[in-house]
Amino acid sequence: MKILVKFLIAAAAFLAAACSSPYTDAPIRSLEVWPDQDGVHINAHGGGILYYDDTFYWFGEHKGERSNNALVGVTCYSSKDLVNWTNEGVALSVVDDPASDITRGCTLERPKVIYNPKTKKFVMWFHLELRGQGYNAARAGVAISDNVTGPYTFLRSGRVNPGIYPENMTQAEIDEMNALDPADYPRSWTPEWVDAVKKGLLFKHDFETGQMSRDMTLYVDDDGKAYHIYSAEDNLTLNIAELTDDYTAHSGRYARVIPAGHNEAPAIFKKDGTYWMITSGCTGWDPNAARMFSATNIFGPWTQHPNPCTGEDADLTYHGQSTFILPVPGKKDAFLFMADNWRPRTPIDGRYIWLPILFREDGTPYLEFLPEWNIKDQWK
Repeated sequence: MKILVKFLIAAAAFLAAACSSPYTDAPIRSLEVWPDQDGVHINAHGGGILYYDDTFYWFGEHKGERSNNALVGVTCYSSKDLVNWTNEGVALSVVDDPASDITRGCTLERPKVIYNPKTKKFVMWFHLELRGQGYNAARAGVAISDNVTGPYTFLRSGRVNPGIYPENMTQAEIDEMNALDPADYPRSWTPEWVDAVKKGLLFKHDFETGQMSRDMTLYVDDDGKAYHIYSAEDNLTLNIAELTDDYTAHSGRYARVIPAGHNEAPAIFKKDGTYWMITSGCTGWDPNAARMFSATNIFGPWTQHPNPCTGEDADLTYHGQSTFILPVPGKKDAFLFMADNWRPRTPIDGRYIWLPILFREDGTPYLEFLPEWNIKDQWK
C-alpha cells in the first residue's frame, strides 16, 4: 500500500509539472513562414528574445518589401511557448525629424533588449547607421522604456569607448601599435597588413573617436553585469565591452578579441563556467560557415573551435546567420540557437532558423539541422 501511495504521489507530481510547462507539442519548422496571431509572417529580423514575467518577448528589425533601411523601427512579439506569437506593435519607432539619428531611412540593425532590475528599466541596444551615409557611421544606439513592449525612448548613438585602451592590451603592445604607420601598408589583405591589423592598425585609427560598432548582441552574466559584444575595426575585430550598472552606457572596461578574425553576428551563452560564442564570417547577405569560440573569462582569451554546424549545408550555416542564443527557461542545459535566413531582394520575406544546441560528451556544443522539432520533447 505504501509503495502504491508513493507511486501515486510521484505520478501526480510528474503530471503537475507537465501541466505547468508552457511548452507545447507544436513544432518549430525553420525556413518556413511563421505567422503571428493574425496569420502575418513575423517581421522581427536580426533580433533577440527577452524572457520576462513568464513571457518571451522577441524584438527585431522591421523589414520592408524592397528595403533593408529602417522605415518603421523595431518590432516586438510576445509568446508563452516560443511557438505562438502575438504582435505587440512597434517598440521603437523611427522618426520623421531629419536631424534625429534614427530618422526614417536610417539603418537600424540587431536590436537586443535586457531588463535592469535595479532601475526597473528595459534597455535596448542596436547597431545604427545614419541615413544617407552607408555603413560609415558604425554606431551603437541605446533606448529605454518603463514597459517591456515599449514605447522605447531613444537616448543617443555613438562610437564606443573613445580614448580608452582595452584592458587586455599591455603597455608594450600599445607602444608597438602606436609605432605602426598606415603608409607602410598601402595594400590591404596582404599578410603584412593582416598582421598589422592584429597589432592594432585599425584600432589606432579609431582610438580618439571611438571604436566602430556594427553587428552586436547583449549578454547579462550571472552576477548581473551586462556586456555589449560588437564587430569593430571594419568588422575585422570583436570587442566585448562592459556596460554601466544601469545598462545605458559603457563603463570603459572592454577587451579586443579575435583581432583580424573578420567576425560578425555574435551570439553568446554560458554553460558550466565556460562562455561560448558563435559568429559568422563577413560575406554580405550570403551565408557562410559559422565560427565558434570559447573562454573561461568573458574578456578572454578566446579559443577557436571548428564550425559547430554538422550535416548537410553545414558550411552555409543551413543558409542562415546567427543572431542570438536563448537559455530556455525551465529546461536544464537548454539553449536555443537563433539565426536569420536573409532574403535581400524581398527583405520582409526573410525566414528564421531556430535549432537546439546539442552537446558532445566532452561538453563541446554543436548544431544539426532539424526540419521539425519541438521544445517540449527536445529537453525533458
